[in-house]
This record gives sequence, structure tokens and C-alpha cells, in this order.
Amino acid sequence: MTDSLLPLFVVVPLAMAALGVVLPARAMIPLMVGAPLLTAAGGLGLLVAHAEAGNEVIATQVGAFVPGIAIPLVSDTLAALMLTVTGLTSAACVAFSAISGEARLRFFPTLVLMLTAGVNGALLTGDLFNLFVFIEVMLLPSYALIAMTGTWRRLGIGRLFVVVNLLTSTILLIGVGLVYGVAGSVNIGVLADADADDPRFVLAVSVVLLALAIKAGVVPMHGWLPRAYPATSGSVMALFSALHTKVALYAIFRIHQVVLDGAEPYLTVLLTLVVLTMVVGSYGSLGEKMIRRLLSWQMVAGVGYILLGLAIGTQLGLAAGLFYLSHHILVMGALLLASAAIEHTYRSNQFTRLSGLMRREPLLATIVALAMLSLVGFPPSSGFFGKVGILRAAADLDGVELVVVMTAVVVASLGTLLAGLRLWRGVFWGPPLEDLPSGDREPHVSLDTRAPLRTVLPSAVLLVVSLGVFLAPGPVWDVTVRAADGLLDSTAYAAEVTAP
Repeated sequence: MTDSLLPLFVVVPLAMAALGVVLPARAMIPLMVGAPLLTAAGGLGLLVAHAEAGNEVIATQVGAFVPGIAIPLVSDTLAALMLTVTGLTSAACVAFSAISGEARLRFFPTLVLMLTAGVNGALLTGDLFNLFVFIEVMLLPSYALIAMTGTWRRLGIGRLFVVVNLLTSTILLIGVGLVYGVAGSVNIGVLADADADDPRFVLAVSVVLLALAIKAGVVPMHGWLPRAYPATSGSVMALFSALHTKVALYAIFRIHQVVLDGAEPYLTVLLTLVVLTMVVGSYGSLGEKMIRRLLSWQMVAGVGYILLGLAIGTQLGLAAGLFYLSHHILVMGALLLASAAIEHTYRSNQFTRLSGLMRREPLLATIVALAMLSLVGFPPSSGFFGKVGILRAAADLDGVELVVVMTAVVVASLGTLLAGLRLWRGVFWGPPLEDLPSGDREPHVSLDTRAPLRTVLPSAVLLVVSLGVFLAPGPVWDVTVRAADGLLDSTAYAAEVTAP
């Protein structure tokens, strides 16, 4: 793949979105599903290209302007991996929205395509200001998606989502301005050569990282996420889980390693936040009585595991964190789409109004059981190798840090296991649904009510991919190791981003 094709990752979804002005929503559905599939295929092509010697980084200056004026788009192994995984998961999410009928809402496909363009641009940009711009391109359609999907609670929760993201976007823009004021550039390639020991520069970049940490849901800045995401529909929540928090995490990895060169003096603070995020997210689920609210806390816990690899900072730690990032996108997508299938069929996601679905829905029960085991880290799951890699990397820590990290992983995994058991007992175990009192179940539920296979397939596809990673982890692990190497040695990345 040549550098001249990189802008297509942004241009194609935007061009498709423009068609939504004149085409009805039904006609836009193939484009809505096709755009993320094209993104995944393009990301896979980039992964193959980056595996070739001497082609580790591909970059272009959009419009052929000089660096510093042009919009730099750059792909390395990490960016290509993220494009592949987010594209595949997004395709499954929007496929479910098409199956459930949600995609027939006016402008729904157009908004999803705009979101896809923003995500692809954020993953490929080599410039902090354009990172801010593409994040805003992601957020604008997201505001509308929240307003048009989900429960009536979305109206109040949408206000929370808008206020939090406008605030964090303001912080992000202030941070970008401070970086420019100190370093004279916001080009990541130029910043890679800046003085990482200058306290003014570190403070400016820290403001940027603070904004991204809020968007990612890092404790103690996480409270908005478990409240906002479950108020949307199941497919939109799955889409947000795969894209919003993960783009923020990708940017944190990129900026922390390339711009701050690992920032070792600040790793103790990062390690503390990571441990809190893992534990609080894992046990926050135990007080919830709705499926997707329980899962939203596991999203927070996953952020902790992912950033733990960054806090460790070694090649193995970074590779394990990125492996877990890929796994978490797939598994949370499978769980949330399975929840969406339950809601679509039974019109509820509350534990008190569901029971005994294991007998009615053996396929859904299998998907949820295997996906929850993956979050815990049990085989057969991609989460098993993710946590093994994180624990192996943590073994290189010294003294108190080693004890704290090992204990936190075990304690947080136990919390996730308890949350999974609570979900299983509340939804899949217990008496048959038809035996519940009539006031405790939806009136339309009968002995013949079953989830149509087509609504289960999107979550099943993501779970199968996750199981495939467990059966053949070597290729994915090799990719994450190369991505970690690119973060540890950013010379080639910086050279390509700044090249005319």
C-alpha cells in the first residue's frame, strides 16, 4: 500500500456520508456496513506492508504542502492494528443496527460514517492539533447518535456526555496550545526530538494526556462513562466502546512513548491510577442490576489493564498492553452486542425481568459465558494470553511495585469473575422466564419467544475472532511486539512524519 492511499481512510467514509443527504437511510445501510469493512481490509493491508523490511512507517503530507502546514497522515504497525480491529468491530456493531431496524432512522448511517471518518483520521494523524480536530469529528455525530437512540434517559444523559466531552475537548485544545507555545510545533515527529526534561514541556503534554485520560475513563475521572454509555442503544454503546475510549487509549500510548519518551519519573503516578482503575472498574459492576450498566464498569476495568502495559514501559509490557487492547475491543463488542440481542428480543436488560435464558438461548448463553471468561482471563480466550503477557511483564518490576501490580491483577480479576457470576445468575440461571410473575416480565414474552439467529450473529462473529486469537496467538503477538518496538524507537516514525 502506498502513502497516497492513506487519505482514503478519511475521504471515503466522508464521501459516503455526504450521500446520506440525498439517499434514504435504507439505501445507505450497505455503505454504512461497507465503510468499516473497507477500513479493516485497508488496515490489514497496511499490516502486511509494514511487515516488509524498510517499510515500517508510511506517511504522506495531505495536499503536498510543506510539513507543519500540511495535515500529516502516518501509519505504522500500531495504527494499522487499530484500524483493523476497530474496523472489524464497527462493522459488526452497525450490522446489528441494520438487523434490528435502528439503521433505518433518518441520518443514522450518515452519522456512523462521519464517526468512522473521525476515528480513522485520529488513528492516522501525526499532528496533535489534527488529533483534536478528528476527535471533534468523532464527537459531533456521537452527540446526535445519543439523542436518537436508547431509552428516554438519553436526553438527560446526553447532556452529561456533551458537557464532559466539551470540557475535555477544551482541556485538550488548551494543552495543544501550550505545547505549541513551548515547543513551537505540534507535529508529533518534531515533538519526538523536543526536550522531554523541560518541565514546561512536560506540563503542557500532561494537559493533553489529562484530557485523553478523561475521555478514556481512567479513575478517578471515570464516573461519566458508566452513566452515559448504557443510556444509548446496545449497538451504539458497542460502537462507542470500540471507538471512543480506544482512540483515547491509542493516543495516550502514542504521545506518552513518542513525545515524552516514556516519562519514567511519572510512572509511579500512572501506575497508581492504573491499579485504581482496574480494581474500581471490576468491583463497580457488583451494584448494578442491568446488563449494560454492569458491562460499562468492565469497560473501565479494561482501561486499567491496557494502561498497565504502558506503565510497565518495557517492550513486553507495551506489547501485552496492546494485545489486551485488541482483545478488549473484540470481547466487549461481543458482550454488548449479545446484550443488545437480548434487549431486542425481550425488551429489557434488567436482571429482575429476565431469568433462565440459558434454556431458551443456548447460543447467546455460550457467547456471554465465553466472553466473560475472556475478561477474567481464563482459557479458552484471548484474554488469557493478554493477562499472562501483562503478568510476565510485571514480573520485571521491583519491590513494592511488583507486589502491588500482581495483587491488583488478581483482585481485579476476582471482581470481574464475581460480576460475571452475577450476570449469569441474574439473566441465564434461575427459573424459566415464563414462570416469573406476569408483572416481572414483559407482556409480549411467550413460550415461543426466541432471539432470531440474525441478531446473535454479529456478537458470535466477534467471539469467534477472539477465540481464533486464543488458538493462534502468535501472529497477533508478533504484530503487537512490532508495534511496541515502534513506540520504543520512534526514529523512523519521526523521520517520516517530518519528511517533505
